Amino acid sequence: MLRQIDWFPLWLSLKVAVIATAISLAGGLLLAYVLARRRFRGRNILDAVVTLPVVLPPTVLGYYLLVLLGRSTPLGRAFEAVFGFPLVFTWQAAVVAATIHSVPLLVKSARAAFESVDRNMENAARTLGASEWRIFFRVTLPLARRSIMAATIFAFARALGDFGVTIMIAGNIPGKTQTMAVAIYDAVESGNTLLANAMVLVISAVAIAILYGMNRLEGDRLF
Repeated sequence: MLRQIDWFPLWLSLKVAVIATAISLAGGLLLAYVLARRRFRGRNILDAVVTLPVVLPPTVLGYYLLVLLGRSTPLGRAFEAVFGFPLVFTWQAAVVAATIHSVPLLVKSARAAFESVDRNMENAARTLGASEWRIFFRVTLPLARRSIMAATIFAFARALGDFGVTIMIAGNIPGKTQTMAVAIYDAVESGNTLLANAMVLVISAVAIAILYGMNRLEGDRLF
């Protein structure tokens, strides 16, 4: 049965998840730190907007992205002008979908991690003349690293298994945009339950291996 599996969806899913997690980590840590450490007008609105993808149905979120990033929209035209091809129904659109769904999870977990850091440690660094950026990278981030690592793992797993938003804006094009979750759905819809079972076992094994490997890398349980 393994010989009958088209491995492209798995490789695409892994590529999409890695890129989406990297984007989520870069932007999510900044958002989490701002929400945890800064008080400003509109903070609760920003928090609500960041959390919105968690509570919206995937099809609704996918529709919003189609309206926002479609070929006839300003953002869609700008993307096509820069890269020479439309964004929707490409694997890059799958990255956008996975990122949108993984960012809220990372931000929420990282924010809680930053809020749990002892501020006395940060204040001590300030009295020694450390800049805010130095405090962040040398004090706050190391103290919160375990929780952030756990959040990153969860964000990766969420990106790896995204389905609803991906199928809305990236579609189901074999050999081009078909991720593992979409391929499993396609196999079930076509009545090929043996293939669907095999792919489910493969993606489950990959997820377990990733979580186990990260736990071993940390030298202790993250959770």
